This record gives sequence, C-alpha cells and structure tokens, in this order.
Amino acid sequence: MGNQPNVILLGIDSLRRDRMSAYGYERLTTPHISKFAEEGVLFENHFSPNIPTTPGYASMLTGMDCFGTDVVALRHSGNLGEHNKTLAEVLGEAGYATSCIGFTGNPSSRGFQNYLDYEAWEPDETGRAAKADHINEVAIPELKRLANEDQPFFLFLRHMDPHSPYLPPAPFERMFYEGDEFDSDNESLKEMYNFKPFADFLKSWIPEGCTDANYVNAQYDGAVAYMDACIQSIFTSIDELGIKDETLVIVTSDHGETLNEHDCWYDHHGLYECTLVVPLILRYPGKLPAGKRISDTTQIKDVMPTILSILGVETDICFDGRNLVQVINQEDGFNQEPEFYMTECTWMRKHGWRTPEWKLIRALEPDFHFKPEVELYNLIKDPKEEHNVASEEPEMVELLTARMENHIAKREQVTGRQNPMYTNLNWHGLDRGPFESSQEAYDSLYIGSINNAARLQAKVKK
Repeated sequence: MGNQPNVILLGIDSLRRDRMSAYGYERLTTPHISKFAEEGVLFENHFSPNIPTTPGYASMLTGMDCFGTDVVALRHSGNLGEHNKTLAEVLGEAGYATSCIGFTGNPSSRGFQNYLDYEAWEPDETGRAAKADHINEVAIPELKRLANEDQPFFLFLRHMDPHSPYLPPAPFERMFYEGDEFDSDNESLKEMYNFKPFADFLKSWIPEGCTDANYVNAQYDGAVAYMDACIQSIFTSIDELGIKDETLVIVTSDHGETLNEHDCWYDHHGLYECTLVVPLILRYPGKLPAGKRISDTTQIKDVMPTILSILGVETDICFDGRNLVQVINQEDGFNQEPEFYMTECTWMRKHGWRTPEWKLIRALEPDFHFKPEVELYNLIKDPKEEHNVASEEPEMVELLTARMENHIAKREQVTGRQNPMYTNLNWHGLDRGPFESSQEAYDSLYIGSINNAARLQAKVKK
C-alpha cells in the first residue's frame, strides 16, 4: 500500500437528500449512512444544478460547471472535451490504481484503468431487482483486490437503486407502506397513467392495478433503505481490510428524483428542488472532523477539487468548483455561491436561476408537459414549488433573468465557448431541431419498457 490515501466514491444515481434519514427524513431510510455521517462531514445544502446523469457526473468528475464541460444533455453526443481532465485521469497520473463500477462508456467515466459492470435494471424471477447486492458482488472483490495492491486506489461505484424502476426486494417493498395499493377509490396515479410518454414504462414495473401514489413513493424509500443496508457491507469490508484510517470515502449523488410531484412522475426532469437536492458526506478518520455539518450552499462541481485537496494531489487545473476544505476548516477567503445557474436537457430543455429565496425557470423550447414558458417560485413561502407567481411578480422575473443572462455572458467570455444550452439542439437524440409546440414534444418523446429505458441510457455510451 502506498503512502497516499485511498479514495472510494459512491455516486448514487437519483438519490435526493430529503428522503434520507441522515438528512432528517422521518422514515428511517439510511441508518447506516447516518452512522457513517457521524464519523465525517455532512453538507446540508448540496446541489446538482445541471441535470440529469451525464452533465451531473461530468461536473462531479471534472470539477467544472456546464460551461467548462460543455455537457448538458442526458444523450450527450460525442466524448467529454479534451479541454477537461477527469478525476480518474488526474489520480492515475498521480500513481493511483483506478476502477469504475457501473458506469462504463459514459463520457465522464474517461480515464479509469479498469471497468466493471453489474445488472442494474432488470428484475429477477420474483419481479424485484437486487441492484445493490449485484454491485456488491462486483465491488467487494474489487475492493479487496485493490487493497492488496502496492499502490493507493480510486474506486468509483455507481449505485442505481433509487433510479426507476424502484423494485427493492422483500422485506423492503412493504417497509414503508401498510395501505391498499389497489384501492379503487384512490385516483392519485390517474394522471400518470394518462401521460402517454411515460405510461407504458411505468406500467412495466408498477403492479398492474396499482392506484396509490404513496405505494410507489414507498418503493423509492424502500429501495434507498435496501441500498443503505447493502452499502454497510462495503463499509464493513473497509473495516475488515484494515484500511479505514487511510481511505477517504465520499457518499453523494448525480441528481435527485421526482416522485409523484410536478407532473414529472418517477423520473428526474424538471428544475424543481426534488431534482436538485443531493447528499454530500465525506469521511477520512483523523484528517476530517467527525460529526460536523456544513450549512453553506455547495455544488456538485466542488467534489473533485475537494477530493484532490484532501489527498494532497496537486494539479494546475483551474477548477470552476471550490475546495470545500476551506469551509470545513473555517478558513478565510471561501467564495460563497448562494445563487447559481441551473440547466436540464432530459425530457425538456430549460434553464434558470436559483437564489435562497427565489427560483426562476425558463423554457428554451416548448415542453411535453404543456407547462408555461416562465415559472417563478418563492422558495421561502412556497417550498414545494406549487404556486407559479411569474405573472404576479414581473419585476422579479426581469431581475432574475438579468442575473442569469449576466452569468451566462461572463462564463461564455471566460471559457471562449457558447452556452451549451444554446448549442445542444439534439438533446433529445431524435436528430432534429427544437420542438415547435408542446403537442409535438408530447407526441415525439416516449420511454416504453424497462428494456427501452436501459437502451436510452446506453445511448450515452456511444
């Protein structure tokens, strides 16, 4: 084992922090991660502003914002730009053995020496998907192999349990639900079943005849709890291998998830809080304080520069993200970023501006939910973002639009590249230009079955 510390990064797909008991959720979904957090540093207000998966991980694994990565779309065309260097590339050059599990082919997975995969989509004969057990079957042997090598290692794991389909095995599927999911008087899923682009996909894994949205929400929570139990096996392996004190472990996510909210059923599109809020917890015994909680606003682009700072690995990269060791140690000069630019190119092409009090969302083309072109929410008075006050607050819309456009102009000037939200016109992967109407978008976008959803994700790998 080398003198440098090891790094294990758990990038948990679609995990929103407000559904974690480690972050105060009333359901005990993450008892093991809660215990892990007691030994490390937890960031209470961590955000992923560029959704979904591809731009989220691109930012996490390069330390750049979307102007720096030039990646904003799930179905990003081509590779990550050569003007970027990934965390795997930097650590590989620093003498690390690097392994990636469950992320083969994604543009931002560039630079790992070893790629391993596992079944993260298909249910078994019981109709359930033991995703976290499947990743453990690959990850724990690889962890043991790396720990026995004579060099430090970087192990990246992409867990998929909170990503739809939510199919946790027994007893987790009933852990948070005691009702009747087939109650004929319950109409909480009626609109979902009528939403043509998603209906067939959702019907392919939600039990036939299910009427209760709370049942599906409980499947998400159960999937998180099941994954938490399996992650404990990884923590136990770290202890048993005797490498706990020399290993930096990070628990985070690429983006959150929409449940039965905002008409964006069981997916991660829409620039609402549920898709932006993600966890960030770091543990490095003896080097980072235990049980510390940080309330400052942090972003996914801060992950890479923070990891390199903790490891003591130097680079000449000028990151867009910040070194969070400064705020952990309460050092002077930490650059606060209470406001930030948001983007999404999942099933809609939108961007916006978020402050601690306000959120502005602007559509760059008509969306398939027939939502208004401009949305404005007061996050203090309306934390669930249920009341669009754009027409009532035109001056605030104008002010936030100006701030957003000023930010775009500055980032374009610094990077020498146009805002990728303006240039990625094939974000939907349909080899055509922008939608001219919401009806056109509604008629064009379609997921289908679980198999097709997996193939849509696989398009990223091309």
